Amino acid sequence: MDLGLSDSETHFRTEVRELIAAAFPPPERYDGGAEHERRWHGALIGKGWAANKWPEAFGGPGWTATQNFIWEREVSAAGLPAQVGGMGMGMLAPILFAYGSTWQQDRFLPDILHDRVRWCQGYSEPSAGSDLAALRTRAVLDGDHYVVDGEKLWTSGAHRADWMFCLTRTSDEAKKQAGITFLLLDMHAPGVTVRPIISIDGRHMFNSVTFEGVRVPAAHRVGREGEGWTVAKGLLSHERTGQAFVSLSTDLVRRIGEVAAALPGSEGDTLLRDPGFARRVAMAEIELQALAITELRTLSEVAAGGAPGAQSSLLKLVGTDVVQRMTEFFVECAGPYAAPWFPETDGPPFPVVGPSWARPEVVRYLEGRAASIAGGSDEVQRNIIAKHVLKL
Repeated sequence: MDLGLSDSETHFRTEVRELIAAAFPPPERYDGGAEHERRWHGALIGKGWAANKWPEAFGGPGWTATQNFIWEREVSAAGLPAQVGGMGMGMLAPILFAYGSTWQQDRFLPDILHDRVRWCQGYSEPSAGSDLAALRTRAVLDGDHYVVDGEKLWTSGAHRADWMFCLTRTSDEAKKQAGITFLLLDMHAPGVTVRPIISIDGRHMFNSVTFEGVRVPAAHRVGREGEGWTVAKGLLSHERTGQAFVSLSTDLVRRIGEVAAALPGSEGDTLLRDPGFARRVAMAEIELQALAITELRTLSEVAAGGAPGAQSSLLKLVGTDVVQRMTEFFVECAGPYAAPWFPETDGPPFPVVGPSWARPEVVRYLEGRAASIAGGSDEVQRNIIAKHVLKL
C-alpha cells in the first residue's frame, strides 16, 4: 500500500480545506448547534459531498478510499462532522443499497441524503444486549401489516428520531438467529412510547422505546422475513468500522500535546516532557497509527466492492481502547479540576472551574465509558475475531 499522496489527492485535500474555510471562515469554528449543522449540510449538498461514502448510483461522489481517508482527517481536525444525517446516512443507507427494494431506496434515501428525517437503531433490549439474537420484540403478520409488541433499550436519539430500523422476532426457530426480521418503523405511529435514560455525563441521549400494537406495513420489511440476522450483521459491520474513532483520536493526540505542553511536570519541566506520561501517550499514538493503516486497508477492500467483514470488529475493539485512553489523558491533565463539572440538566448553568478545556473533556471521558459496550461489547468483538479471523 502506497501511503504517500498523489498530486490529485493533494489537490483534493486543498479542495476540502477550501470548502471548510468557506463554510466557517477563521476564526469561526463549528459549534455543533442546529444553525451550524444546517450551514455545514448545505455546503456539503452544494458541493455534492453530503453522502461521501455512498455509491455514485445513489448520489455519492464516488470517492476512493484515500479520498475518504483525507476527508475524515481534515474535517475532524476542523471539529466538523464527516456527515450530517446520523444513523440513516452512515448505517441504514448501506443496508438499503444491498438489501432494500427499489421502492424502499426511492422512498427513504432522498430524505436521508437531504437530512429531512432522522433515524434511530432498534437493536438492544432488556434481555438482549450483547446477545442480540436473544431479542423478544415480536412482529406478527396481519394482512399487509406487521403488528409489533415489545421494548428496545439504550436507543440513541430515539426522542428526536422520525424512523427506526428495527429487529423483530417473527418466528421461534431452534436456532435463535433465525426467525428475525428487519423492519423500518415510523416513530410517530400509534403505540410507540419513548422514555428518557439520562447517562452518567448528564445528557439525554439514550432511551427506552416500547411498542404496543404498532402496525408496520409489510412493504417496510427489508429483505425476506426471517433473514433479518443477515441484514443486521451487514449493518453492524458498517457501524463497527465507523467506531474505530481514528479521526477523533488523531485530533485528541494533537490537543493532548497542546494541553500537556502548558502544564507543569516533574523536575521543573512540562508534563509533555515527563518520561512516564510521554511514554504512555507515545504508545497510544503508535497503536493509533497501526489502527489507521488497518482502517485504510479495510476502506480499500470496501472500495473494491467488498464488505467490511470481521476486521471491522478489530477496528472497533482497538479503536475503542485507544480513544478511551486518550480521554483518560485529559482527565489526568485536568487533575483536581476534573471533579467539579455539572451537567446542564442539573439546575442553572454553573461557572467554569479550572481551564476551559477541562469540563468538555471530562464529559467526553464519561460518555466514552460506554464505547466498549455500544455497537457490541468488547467480549463480543473478541469472539468474532477469534472465530472469523483467527479461525479458533
